[in-house]
Amino acid sequence: MQRRHFLSLASAAALSACVKPEPEVTRAAPVAPPPPVPDFYAALTDEPHPVPAIPPGVVDPRLWRQEVDAPPYDAVPGEIIVDPDNGYLYLMQEGRRALRYGVGVGAAGFAWDGKAQVQFTRAWPRWTPPATMIARHPEYEPYSAANGGMPGGPDNPLGARALYLFQDGRDTLYRIHGACEPEYLGMAVSAGCVRMLDQDVIHLAGIVRHHAPVTVLPSHGPGAGALY
Repeated sequence: MQRRHFLSLASAAALSACVKPEPEVTRAAPVAPPPPVPDFYAALTDEPHPVPAIPPGVVDPRLWRQEVDAPPYDAVPGEIIVDPDNGYLYLMQEGRRALRYGVGVGAAGFAWDGKAQVQFTRAWPRWTPPATMIARHPEYEPYSAANGGMPGGPDNPLGARALYLFQDGRDTLYRIHGACEPEYLGMAVSAGCVRMLDQDVIHLAGIVRHHAPVTVLPSHGPGAGALY
């Protein structure tokens, strides 16, 4: 072997020994984009107050409004069934079918169950917190019954619609209403009422019949109270 060729090989070997090996690059698997939100969750522009669109990737698709097989409850068409542990509200239909909506329900210590009926509905209702809530949150005193409550609007806790639940002709003070923040849908975070997305409560209020029966199933979680 010629001396010049030998030196060239030796130099190349020395250089290769000094070069750090390239680290192995672990590429993360591509993240699938969230499924498109159904068109009926677009912004509503024909209401007295704006109803914003539900953004993609916030609401679990299982909580989207959809028609399903009726759950195995003893219920009649037109009855509302609330399943708090799964975050569902069913409006029972003919032929063992049901419209299912995602809902937020009462947090521990505020949950309730029992039977009632939809006495009436209101669009963009006035909110009047009960005295027990004002005792816990004195900042709500300006909206007490004596002060006329809070007018309907985007900041009203009842949202775009409210279904007022009565028993034996008496107000239970519980409501099925809108104004549920999308990120809390399906969770137990409310002060006892059943909360829905505004698009969904508008839809429900438009088709529920007068004096429709309502059954709220018992929760198996902690803090479940009783409506009756």
